[in-house]
Amino acid sequence: MNQAEIPDSNSFKQTLEGKQVYLYTIGNGKMKAAITNFGGRLVSLLVPDSSGKLTDVVLGYNSLKDYQQYTKNGAYFGALIGRYGNRIAKGKFTLDGKSYQLAINNPPNALHGGPKGFSTVVWDVVKTTPTSVELHYLSKDGEESYPGNLDVNVTYALTDANGLSITYKAKTDKTTILNLTNHSYFNLNGEGSGTINDHSLQLNASKFTPVDATLIPTGKLEPVAGTPFDFTKPEKIGARIDAKDQQLEFGKGYDHNFVLDAKEKGQHLAAVVVGDKSGIEMEVYTDQPGIQFYGGNFLEGGDKGKSGKAYEHRTALCLETQHFPDSPNHPQFPTTVLKPGETFSSVTSYRFPEKK
Repeated sequence: MNQAEIPDSNSFKQTLEGKQVYLYTIGNGKMKAAITNFGGRLVSLLVPDSSGKLTDVVLGYNSLKDYQQYTKNGAYFGALIGRYGNRIAKGKFTLDGKSYQLAINNPPNALHGGPKGFSTVVWDVVKTTPTSVELHYLSKDGEESYPGNLDVNVTYALTDANGLSITYKAKTDKTTILNLTNHSYFNLNGEGSGTINDHSLQLNASKFTPVDATLIPTGKLEPVAGTPFDFTKPEKIGARIDAKDQQLEFGKGYDHNFVLDAKEKGQHLAAVVVGDKSGIEMEVYTDQPGIQFYGGNFLEGGDKGKSGKAYEHRTALCLETQHFPDSPNHPQFPTTVLKPGETFSSVTSYRFPEKK
């Protein structure tokens, strides 16, 4: 297999909603990444495997047209997610005594900011450098029924630590709720290369938030010890995927929020994944309280990606750093409320240690 390549930028050039869409390529001499301002999506992330060959480790498409078509089917490949990543029960929440009803786009719940969430809009490009792209979006008061004019800036940057950092900043003029994340699908053997069930995964999380049959947290934090959700030591993702377990049945596999064991504020190591064929290791650092581990259970093989291969069942995984699902309806969870005068600020980094 030849080294992976970035898609042709000309296949992304188009005007949508009066804004110009582009594909931006950044590099640091060891890694390359491609970002489009349509949905603020990470289109490609090229990292060296154990033999030094550049390998594209994120799922995606070769053209804007493909992303638009796939977006209609509800996928979020590489996208920025907001205002609220993950699910809100029945699309309802109460804030400052006022009740809000969101669109139900994942019946019976609201998911990932609604039908016109951040993954579907054209972001403004604030600044580009050889190693970074800064994006901006103004989500207007009432958009997708959320309160407040929300100013969001997101910067993708390749770092000296052999990684990709995503920095989020947001301000509002009315009290609102916010849960920003990135929804990249990873396969460390290379996108389109088959199952991720033989990848090794470690999560620095001794508890998770169990869910009901609609994938809404029950409100409890339960220990992972003695369950198929214990990744406190490296385990093959598929080792216990067929275990008789109600939570696995509800999620059709892994689709759960893990409570990170952070001892202090700031970025901390949340997860480590290793590709079984490529030898590529990915470390996930974040300052968020949770991480959603999703094992690609709903990929169905109906769409072909950048390599021309179909994305089949469980051929990618997501590690979405976040606050917990349905937090506005669980006061015991870390708050997702953002008030005027406050600045939401968060950094998540995907690092790829060099093999010695």
